[in-house]
Amino acid sequence: MQSLIAFIAAIPISLLGGLMGVGGAEYRLPVLVSILKLQAREAVAINLAVSLVTLIASLIVRLRVASDFPLLELLPILLSMIAGAMVAAFFGAGFASRIHVHTLERWIKTLLVSIGILLVVESFLPAISLNLMDGPLVIQCLVAGVAGVLIGIVSSTLGVAGGELIIPTLILIFGVGVKIAGTASVMISLPAVSIGLLRYYHTGRLFDWRAFKLIVSPMALGSVIGAIAGGLLFGLVSSTLLKLILGLVLIGSALQMFVRPKKE
Repeated sequence: MQSLIAFIAAIPISLLGGLMGVGGAEYRLPVLVSILKLQAREAVAINLAVSLVTLIASLIVRLRVASDFPLLELLPILLSMIAGAMVAAFFGAGFASRIHVHTLERWIKTLLVSIGILLVVESFLPAISLNLMDGPLVIQCLVAGVAGVLIGIVSSTLGVAGGELIIPTLILIFGVGVKIAGTASVMISLPAVSIGLLRYYHTGRLFDWRAFKLIVSPMALGSVIGAIAGGLLFGLVSSTLLKLILGLVLIGSALQMFVRPKKE
């Protein structure tokens, strides 16, 4: 039953993630913790693994659907954010493995609510950007590197890809279009998630074989299916409406996420 739930739940979650250009980890956490009854720390490691698979599938499809991605123009920003995220992710996962499980749960819940509110607000307000894409290259790289560090900490510590933070950063600070920002978000998230997962492996906090067989594998398979569908549809859906829906779903999931008896 766990495998079937993991597979079925992963499809719509990764479909929504594929539409936005995120790994879907924020929406997967309520399933792992509330429905599949996993402790937060184990859920974080599983989330990173499934996010990695989802992001790879999503990137392949998005690049085929939107072949005009301005890679050279965005390359300095992408590399700076990736570098900052990888450094932060390397240390962030080690820190997460030493904190109390209930503290980790509170951080996850706070993150989910905050991102949900941000998405809802963005759906109503007109986009205001600093347009740093027109600024000096040094400033672009510096700001992108700092943003990458913050996103890497969130990614590795809470087991999320960080796309909900990357996309607003690219839109509001650098003036990148929402669809291009979604694809760039996937590129930036991949290294951070990979480093975070590697750190969990080295600290001995990675999931065991049973969890891999019963939860990770079926959830990864469902995520690939959903990510492909989302990547194919992302050009057809209104980004404003999608942000509103995702924000409301995220807030609702966060409020229910840890409403369960605490295990002794």
